[in-house]
Amino acid sequence: MSAAGPPAAAPYDALLLVSFGGPEKPEDVLPFLRNVTDGKAIPEERLAEVGEHYQAFGGRSPINDQNRALVAAIEEDFAAAGLDVPVYWGNRNWDPYLAGTLARMRDQGIHRAACLVTSAYASYSGCRQYRENLAAAAADVPGAPRLDRLRHYFNHPGFVEPMVDNTLNALAALPDDARHNGEIVFVTHSIPEAMNAASGPAGGAYVAQHRNIADEVVDRVREETGHRYPSSLAFCSRSGPPQVPWLEPDVNDHLRLLRKRDVSGAVIVPIGFVSDHMEVIFDLDTEAMATAADIGLPCVRAATAGVDPRFVGMVRDLLLERAAVERGEDRRRASVGGLPASWDVCPLGCCANPRGPRPALAGADA
Repeated sequence: MSAAGPPAAAPYDALLLVSFGGPEKPEDVLPFLRNVTDGKAIPEERLAEVGEHYQAFGGRSPINDQNRALVAAIEEDFAAAGLDVPVYWGNRNWDPYLAGTLARMRDQGIHRAACLVTSAYASYSGCRQYRENLAAAAADVPGAPRLDRLRHYFNHPGFVEPMVDNTLNALAALPDDARHNGEIVFVTHSIPEAMNAASGPAGGAYVAQHRNIADEVVDRVREETGHRYPSSLAFCSRSGPPQVPWLEPDVNDHLRLLRKRDVSGAVIVPIGFVSDHMEVIFDLDTEAMATAADIGLPCVRAATAGVDPRFVGMVRDLLLERAAVERGEDRRRASVGGLPASWDVCPLGCCANPRGPRPALAGADA
């Protein structure tokens, strides 16, 4: 920050929030799912089955409203910090689509934008696929702004500290007789084992990053409570053919195992998600909680980061950090746990596309 005043975001003149997207009304559901599964040969009957998850919530995913709230919170945070940077939002799979957002940015004079992806970890589906989508959208928009992806933030304190507090709050909500001998169950989206093996520049980054932050949360909980809770990593939202190995255990199977081991209670911590979108409210709040009730296991789900002010402030920190790097300046790169702050530019071959190479922005192979 200069002595004259506000923090400098140059060379960036905008922030682009890049997200997954979701249907807004019942008639959107199947077209949205077709977008998500394009090229994957998923049978129509399977799409209809998944579509029922959305229909159970009125045919509307909560994710778009959550992104609107996040955009508004980031804008408020930027303004309070004296940071005059507009915030845009585009989705991979539903309106507002990335190409339309890039066209609007171009028309409003944006030249270079930093992109925050609403996925905190390294994997093909959580990083490179978004970079491929950005490349495809930019190719469709002549004169599109230059785009740089902000680094993975799984170990940024602005993400981790809210998750620590959310875990503590969930533990406090367990019945007294279930708390002390309970287990913290960290949950994230399952991906194929081969995708995890290809994640990051050396492979295995997806699981390694989750385990690293799970350990950090457990350590912070011990510091606050004086008790080290046992913990585990489980997965949800598996899809695809059964013959393809995906990361396990499924959270429902794991809860049943805890009950057999006479664990007194469980706190489900959605460490892989930044907001309460469909995988959280259906896979965890609906299915996993139903499993816990059926087997008589006291269970509480911790909140996601959402629009916690620390998470929102993290976005500003990441933007200013990357801007300083691009200007050739030194800046502290905030991180916690045993892994360093992640790379700014995705290395060659990082999080390879399992179906073969495709153009991708914001990487060494762009």
